[in-house]
Amino acid sequence: MRAERPIREHICDRSQGTRHAILIDPADQAPEVAAKKAIAAVSAGSGMILVGGSSDTDKENVDATIIAVKEALELVTWASSQDTEANDTDQTTPIVLFPQGATALSPAADAITFMMLMNSTDPRFLIGEQVAGAPYVKRSGIEAIPMGYVICEPGGKAGQVGRANLIQPTETERAAAYAMAAECYGFSLFYLEAGSGAMQPVNQDLIRAARAACDLSIIVGGGIRDAKAAKAAAEAGADWVIMGNLTEEIDAADELEKTLSNIIQAMNS
Repeated sequence: MRAERPIREHICDRSQGTRHAILIDPADQAPEVAAKKAIAAVSAGSGMILVGGSSDTDKENVDATIIAVKEALELVTWASSQDTEANDTDQTTPIVLFPQGATALSPAADAITFMMLMNSTDPRFLIGEQVAGAPYVKRSGIEAIPMGYVICEPGGKAGQVGRANLIQPTETERAAAYAMAAECYGFSLFYLEAGSGAMQPVNQDLIRAARAACDLSIIVGGGIRDAKAAKAAAEAGADWVIMGNLTEEIDAADELEKTLSNIIQAMNS
């Protein structure tokens, strides 16, 4: 079941403070495992499920993962609706594609971050994959949310595969300029990425510079594994804090829910 209002409106609503989302990589676990982790994240307070990320994703594993996650969340939503004491809501948790390319799409998703890797030196990631994927997105009716995506030091595999000219921690003016360019392009989101598995998250000064430079919803991900890092990103101006590796490292759903709940509470304290 898709959310009742446009996903873009939900994601770009900056009145709700900093929100938390998880990134599920379909190449790293079976669909049923991903579904359990998604339920744990939503129960903990996550407001969005991103699916995609690595170069090992394809249409088959992305589609299977999204369907499993969606069915699990719909079951939980239905069960909650039977509870007369549960709070009513007009917004289900969106499942949003975060694709590595045009070959890793699924019509089952609620939306897609239709992104430009702005600091790539390869035309493929500036416009090539977008042109290849646009007909599929159009035919399937997935809501496209335009997003400027930049990769910061250390960059990790995302930086290598995307051939990114990494933004260094001291390059605040450059980060601000990318944020301004994203706004001029008409993008709805601006994503600062340190790279999956990064030992250090995006520098706070880069987030502050981007926040001061634009009115877009700012997403920050990569290297965020604990409450301290999540709170630092929130204090610097992030509208969304994304966690991926942590969800992969914790197998037990109840442990994951407890861990994420503590992080989300601390992030907004």
